[in-house]
Amino acid sequence: MTELATATVLAAFILAASLISVEFGISVAVIEIGFGVAGAALFGFRPTPWIDFVGSFAGIVLTFLAGAEVDREILRREWKPALLIGGLSFVFPFAGVGLFAYYVAGWTVPQAEIAGVALSTTSLAVVYAVLVETGLTTTELGKILMAATFVTDLGTAVALSVLFIRPNPHLALFIGVSALVIVVMVGLQRPFFARYGARVIEPEIKGAFLALFMLMWAADLANSHAVLPAFLLGLAVSDVFRRHPEEQRRFRVVSFAFLTPIFFLKGGLNVDVGEAVAGAWLLAAFLFVKIATKFAGVLPVALRHVRPHAMFTTLLMCTGLTFGTISSLYGLNAGIIDRQQFTVVLGAVIGSAIVPTIVAQRWFSPPVHPLTPEEIARVEDEEFEPARPR
Repeated sequence: MTELATATVLAAFILAASLISVEFGISVAVIEIGFGVAGAALFGFRPTPWIDFVGSFAGIVLTFLAGAEVDREILRREWKPALLIGGLSFVFPFAGVGLFAYYVAGWTVPQAEIAGVALSTTSLAVVYAVLVETGLTTTELGKILMAATFVTDLGTAVALSVLFIRPNPHLALFIGVSALVIVVMVGLQRPFFARYGARVIEPEIKGAFLALFMLMWAADLANSHAVLPAFLLGLAVSDVFRRHPEEQRRFRVVSFAFLTPIFFLKGGLNVDVGEAVAGAWLLAAFLFVKIATKFAGVLPVALRHVRPHAMFTTLLMCTGLTFGTISSLYGLNAGIIDRQQFTVVLGAVIGSAIVPTIVAQRWFSPPVHPLTPEEIARVEDEEFEPARPR
């Protein structure tokens, strides 16, 4: 199948996923992942270079947007629940899955470590998409959830770096470029918006894309990943979106119309259904251990700090995608795990993006039921209404 034919089919998947999401109140991210799996199984689709590139960039854009949604005042005030929920969300599954892989599945220590790292994650992309769709991004609960997710993924990134990634001379360049990009973006935001803001050609979004590409380029040189600096960049410029809410709306439109669907479809396309079926019992076991250990670590703390929404919080912290996929691919490319082990781990990662999300939205979402299209429009109108003078 030609690239244009593949793009046409994927565009049909993206549209169908949006319509199904509206009709049934299920996160569009989950449906797009499912379509990716179906495309791989039924049509033999696999990520092409352009899908890999767009999907990788989309993951960074989502992470940047998630960081921009975090209210720094709430983060300073509620640092304890964010740190506890996020930290335990990493430690419990990392240890539990790793021990299960070593003692029950019979994997070697490095293979068990890869499994533990990949299944300890919480997906910023999935959590952010769910919070946007349910209108919770501006709530204290939503901001605590995103901060906690960042803490979890920070633990995952540090574990992967310490255990496996060997520093090279470009690591210092990556750190320096990350710091410089953040400082420049923060310093230029006011004069840049004053001169170039509110124009149809969107210099603001193009500038943000340039900054994110610079982070990705430097990370690639250092054999690292740009997720963490992208989140920190979003956090650093979060005040921009508060002062210019319409800019946030346009940024979301650009991202959710094209970029993020490719990211979620790519996750599903990475699954080899045949090998997943062959290792189905182990895949299901890994998924169960991840969710069980996430519950053991997160639920007691969530009951203490976000009691009315403890189950919703715990279920969203069970999700995984971006860092789980990155860790799995690293293990495969480095020869630490084989193709079937990769499929089992990645299948469990994707399962964790689907199952907890559906349960959280269908039965534990704070608005009682997933928002209707009219409710979503009303929430967005309220969210982006210009602040009234005090």
